[in-house]
Amino acid sequence: MFKVLLFFLLWRLTGSPILAVIVFLIILYVLERRYVGLTPSIVRPLRRMSTIKRLRQQIAMNPNDVPAKHELARLLIERKRYAEAKAWLMPLQDALENSAEFWDDLGACLLQLGELEAAEASIGNALSINPRVKYGTPYLRLASIYAKKDPQKAIGYLQAFRGIHSSSIEAYYKLAEIYTLLGQRDEAKRMFAECGTIYRSLPRYKKRQERKWALRAWLKGMRS
Repeated sequence: MFKVLLFFLLWRLTGSPILAVIVFLIILYVLERRYVGLTPSIVRPLRRMSTIKRLRQQIAMNPNDVPAKHELARLLIERKRYAEAKAWLMPLQDALENSAEFWDDLGACLLQLGELEAAEASIGNALSINPRVKYGTPYLRLASIYAKKDPQKAIGYLQAFRGIHSSSIEAYYKLAEIYTLLGQRDEAKRMFAECGTIYRSLPRYKKRQERKWALRAWLKGMRS
């Protein structure tokens, strides 16, 4: 009822039903991004492309700028341009041999390119340097590698990840996804349900951060 009233109010203010629909959709989008966050950001890809352009110019002026090359590769991974990201990362192995973030980025890239053995070795390097790098996300990558060829090992990595993310809904959601991949649907359903339990126990500020994962878990739980 509120949405209907808002629409007619906008129609009256704009004098056009088409403009009213456009403004109404913009308002819904802004509210969804502010309070839920399921829809993709319009601004973030534009900022990323601008940063990529700036980094390319920076590297052209200073070919020895290792941090800029690493950041460029990371952004290319976000854009799913894995082959290009790999080309930037591979020459940096000596310079960044002690960086857990670098080895995980390289592992993530190699994993997407289907180079599983090299990806496993790279992610293993990351965890040996810092077992909590990127809040344990490398454990999820390793679990995805072993999901089919060694399920028990995959579960072990999942448990290690959960140990780092004991109160993270995102962590439990991703656990449920990999349990689904392993064919353990009851365990996956239990993880999705746990997301709701955790969400209800979170303080208000934390609920804002985890709301989109709680909603995704609820939707997946309904279908599982």
